[in-house]
Amino acid sequence: MDTTIDFRSDTVTQPTAAMRQAMAGALVGDDVYGDDPCVNELEHKAAELLGQESGLFVTSGTQGNLLAILTHCQRGEEYIAGMRSHAYLEEAGGGAVLASVQPQPIENQPDGTLDLEAVQAAIKPDDFHLAITKLFCLENTFLGTPLTGNYLQNACSLARKNGLNFHLDGARLFNAAVKTGVPAQEIAGHFDSVSACLSKGLGSPIGSVLAGNTPFIAKARRWRKMLGGGTRQAGILAAAGIYALDHHIDRLAVDHELAQMLADGLEQIQEINVQPEILRTNMVFISVPSRTIGQLSGFMRERDIILTVESNPIRLVTHLNIDEKAITRTVNQFKEFFQQHQAV
Repeated sequence: MDTTIDFRSDTVTQPTAAMRQAMAGALVGDDVYGDDPCVNELEHKAAELLGQESGLFVTSGTQGNLLAILTHCQRGEEYIAGMRSHAYLEEAGGGAVLASVQPQPIENQPDGTLDLEAVQAAIKPDDFHLAITKLFCLENTFLGTPLTGNYLQNACSLARKNGLNFHLDGARLFNAAVKTGVPAQEIAGHFDSVSACLSKGLGSPIGSVLAGNTPFIAKARRWRKMLGGGTRQAGILAAAGIYALDHHIDRLAVDHELAQMLADGLEQIQEINVQPEILRTNMVFISVPSRTIGQLSGFMRERDIILTVESNPIRLVTHLNIDEKAITRTVNQFKEFFQQHQAV
C-alpha cells in the first residue's frame, strides 16, 4: 500500500498491477467505427450484469447521467431528482444547460430516498403553462447508503403509473449489491436506464457504462458523439473496466468492513460523533468540534493522511488502496490530534 492514506473519495484509487497488465495487453480498434474489441466486450459484459439489453462506454458517471437526460427527454421537459443527488447538485447544471431539461428537485430523506407522495405531487398536470414531467431519477448508493428493494419497487410502480422514464445513477450500484446481497441485475432491472461507474470502488482509472434497451443506447451513442465523446483506441481504458468487473466487485465487501472498522475506532474518541448507519458501505461521516475544523486537515496531511475538511459532517471513504494498517494509523492520528487540541 502507498504510505499516503487518501480518504477523500474512492475515485483516488490507483490501477493495480494486474489491471495495468490487462491494459498493456489490450486489443484495440477504432471505437467510433465500432471496431474496438475491448470496448465492445465491456459494453456487453456491463449490460448483462445490469440486466439491460445494451451498454455504452462513457467517460464518467456525469456524462452517463447527462446522456440519460438527453435521451429520455426533449427540450422544455422536466426531470425529477433528489435535491442532494449528484445528477441535480454536482453535475454543473448539465441537464438544464446542455439538454434544456428543467430539473425538479425533491428533498432527500436521510436514507437517500425521495418521499413518493412528494414525487407524485411534483409531477405536472397536462397544462401548456407547465413543463412536461418526463423522467424520474434515483441514486444508489446515496451517501453510502443502499436503497431498499421495497422502496425501489414502489418507486418503479410510481414511474410506470405516471408514464415516466426511470433512470438510476448507479455510481456505486455494485457497493449496494454487495452490501445487500441483491444482484446488481435485480436492482437495475427496475429502471429504464442505469449509469454505473467503473472508476470508484471498482478501481478503474476512468469510465462508466450507461445501459438500457437497444434503441435507447443507439440514441445515447449519437448524443455522446455530439458532446465530443466519440473515442478511438479506447480499448486500453475498456480493458481496465473489464478487469474491474471480473475481479473487483466481490472485494467491495472488504471496503465495507474497513469502513465499519474505521467507524468503530473513531466512535471511541470522545470528541468525534460518528453518523450511525444500518447498512454501511464504504463511507463514514463524522462531526468534530467546530473549533478544530480549521486545524484538522493540515494536521492529518502532515502525517500523510488526506481528508476533505470544510464543515461538518466530514466524509471518509474507504477503497482498494486502504488496508487495516491504514485504518489503525488513521484512528491513532485522530486520537493524537484531539489530545493536542483539548479544550482549555
